[in-house]
Amino acid sequence: MSTSDERIAKALDLANSYGGIDGAHHKMWVIDQMVRALTGVPDEKFIGTDVHGHRYEYTAQTTNDEYAALVRNHRDGEDGPETYDWDIGIPP
Repeated sequence: MSTSDERIAKALDLANSYGGIDGAHHKMWVIDQMVRALTGVPDEKFIGTDVHGHRYEYTAQTTNDEYAALVRNHRDGEDGPETYDWDIGIPP
């Protein structure tokens, strides 16, 4: 479990590292990643395969109960549990 200071530092690092990249879809990704950091979502290692068939390792934030509840509450509105969208964006 990360401390509040660690969560804030991670969110600010994401904003600093990726916040200036053009494209609304990339900015939505930055916002989503910052929310994940602030809700304490853990990083996990994954294996990917590029277009040439080469495998590589990468780290990504997954999800946790706090993040899932925040998104669920955001989406809930006057027209039911899917009134509003939550856009996870596209990584730059």
